[in-house]
Amino acid sequence: MSRRPRMSAHTLMGAAIALCVCGCGGSGGSPESGDNAAAGTGVADSASVSPSVQAGTGRPQVTLPSDVTDEYAGWRTGDAAKDAVLADVAARIDSTNDAILRGDTSAPGLSFYYRGKALNGAVAWIQAYRDAGLSFTGTTRYYAPKVTLASGKTTATVLYCSDESKGFNKNRKTGKVDRTPSDQSPYVLYNTRVDENDSGVWQTTALTSHRGDKACVG
Repeated sequence: MSRRPRMSAHTLMGAAIALCVCGCGGSGGSPESGDNAAAGTGVADSASVSPSVQAGTGRPQVTLPSDVTDEYAGWRTGDAAKDAVLADVAARIDSTNDAILRGDTSAPGLSFYYRGKALNGAVAWIQAYRDAGLSFTGTTRYYAPKVTLASGKTTATVLYCSDESKGFNKNRKTGKVDRTPSDQSPYVLYNTRVDENDSGVWQTTALTSHRGDKACVG
């Protein structure tokens, strides 16, 4: 009997935002009480190294509740340029989840790690969770990252997988956790574009997700 997976994280692609309900991997839908949310704290598992960010750039410090955990597996490549990209992608994940947990669409990490229409999409996604009265609890494992730097080295594409099988929605008002089983895949493939700003921060400018992608299963 499978657990109910969280909803796919926000899908941000160019001018459009599509809020994905778990299992769809495409456009349409909104958060519902029966679907699970994204989670994160930036804590690595025993086989992982937690990514770190460069100091001195005013990066927001995010500390999430003890019942919410991100595990980053294989999140360091040994290539300094690629690892800098991955560190900011992980920080963006944490900052987004922090905003969802607090229901804060103006959380500083959003404008720090997102840019332009991607930022607008992230804000809309967080607002959708607020409107649904949802929070979340549990663990998400992020793994199999692949970074491709463009020739100018200020733009990159990042693909990575997540395993959401140990995460669950939580009613924001009552604190009740929804552990209803589901047959939908807990595995999600993310495809992101990031651009380095003048301060050296890799900001997400586009993000799409596909639940149940074969690249993340098995």
